[in-house]
Amino acid sequence: MSDTHLSDISFTHLHLPESLARGIADAGFERCTPIQAQTLPRALAGFDIAGQAQTGTGKTAAFLVAMYSNLLRKEAPADRPVNAPRALIIAPTRELAVQIHHDAEILGQYTGLTLGLAFGGVDYEKQRRILEEGVDVLIGTPGRLIDFYKQRVFDLRAVQVVILDEADRMFDLGFITDIRYIMRRLPAPDQRLNLLFSATLAQRVLELAFEHMNDPELVRIEPDKMTVDRVRQVVYYPSLDEKPRLLVGLLKQMDPHRTMIFVNTRRGADELETMLKANGFNAEAISGDVPQNKRLRMIRDFHSGELAILIGTDVASRGLHIPDVSHVFNYDLPQDPEDYVHRIGRTARAGAEGDAISLGCEDYVQSLPDIEDYIGRKIPVAAVAQELLAEITVPRYERGRFAGPGGGSRGGSGGGGRGGRSGPPRSGGGGGRSRSGSAGGGPRRDGHSSPSRPSPRPSPQPAPAVAGDGARAEPAPRQSSQAGAGEGESGAPRPRRRRGGRGRSGGPRGESSGAPQGGGDSGPAPAES
Repeated sequence: MSDTHLSDISFTHLHLPESLARGIADAGFERCTPIQAQTLPRALAGFDIAGQAQTGTGKTAAFLVAMYSNLLRKEAPADRPVNAPRALIIAPTRELAVQIHHDAEILGQYTGLTLGLAFGGVDYEKQRRILEEGVDVLIGTPGRLIDFYKQRVFDLRAVQVVILDEADRMFDLGFITDIRYIMRRLPAPDQRLNLLFSATLAQRVLELAFEHMNDPELVRIEPDKMTVDRVRQVVYYPSLDEKPRLLVGLLKQMDPHRTMIFVNTRRGADELETMLKANGFNAEAISGDVPQNKRLRMIRDFHSGELAILIGTDVASRGLHIPDVSHVFNYDLPQDPEDYVHRIGRTARAGAEGDAISLGCEDYVQSLPDIEDYIGRKIPVAAVAQELLAEITVPRYERGRFAGPGGGSRGGSGGGGRGGRSGPPRSGGGGGRSRSGSAGGGPRRDGHSSPSRPSPRPSPQPAPAVAGDGARAEPAPRQSSQAGAGEGESGAPRPRRRRGGRGRSGGPRGESSGAPQGGGDSGPAPAES
């Protein structure tokens, strides 16, 4: 953390409990960030706080220090059940809950207070057993918390501190009903310390705060300056075909060692992961569909630098404190301007420098004016130079989405025209029979497809043709099951008996009991005597 990003207030001036001060020192914290400097004195004095600050400015440490100090200086309720936590921290995502738990372990390692986790995806029985045995601080996501509470795994009547982190995200993810359910089962607001933190505070969040908090003080850090000054922002305007090539070209040019790429859909994240891996990049996609153990492993590898590129939806953009992120790519511009702030907040954390590159393609560029209005500035535009458009390798099964060698849209095989044997068109014109005996295209026996087009209703057949010497023409030999029997060997049309079936060889419908199974017609017309 750079010195220019810190305030003049030292943690030693806050007169914290000795065990907590030791943990803060081990974490390397000496001076407060602006959000910590403005919220901690009030929270330590027992006032409720609703705090807004840029992502990566120390909100987590602010509420953890306030929580630990409150628990250490106050006695637990005398009638507290064994399974009743004294503090409750609610986070919108599993990753954020794990991150808060990790930070709480460092800061509270000498306090003697125990921690518990409750989130979905993994370790159901393990989490349940730990909470039944009792913890002092419970950290969890709304769904799993309510699940355990309804089973009486833990009791909420002894909660002394409640914390909502990324409160606006609770609304975005549809958790507001769950939050209200939990808050109504806690002690009265004036009997507990209430802390609410987020990178953005919309009016709906403030309404929630004033409904379930005890006259909270609103603390805003640089409210008119939502984006980090040290983030170098730029936007390109590629076409959809140029978009993946430009991303690969920029990645090769910048050689990023720790990069986050944001997309708007889970499917887009998976497809982009496949494309980047095919082009030699160490990339993985994180989304709600990924199993929890794999998600945690991805974050751990990205922390350590073993994973160079992390692709994610906006679920991954909130609350993950990952230092030294060099580049953030908005492969898809977000549709919510607030999400843009959260995304680019992954880089330039705590005063560091970083780059945020956005690709304004025709699918999502309409969001750009709202983003620029929200951040109060125009994002510089860079030209899509030809040297930035790299040649890319596209997996065969992804070529319908990405352009490049072998890319482009997947067209159907086969062409127009006649699918059967060569020869003059039969009377009535229109599409002839295919080699399989079907009219106007459709699946062929070799597994390919030819374009289907409507076949006109056959015209009434003329009388059988008469040979030049006055004798009847000999019937054409029957075709094999593969060649069909649409025409005679000489190419001239041959009268045929109309059937009620599909016209396909061996078709089950409209077939007389004596019809042969091999040809497309019911056999040659019998010769007249």
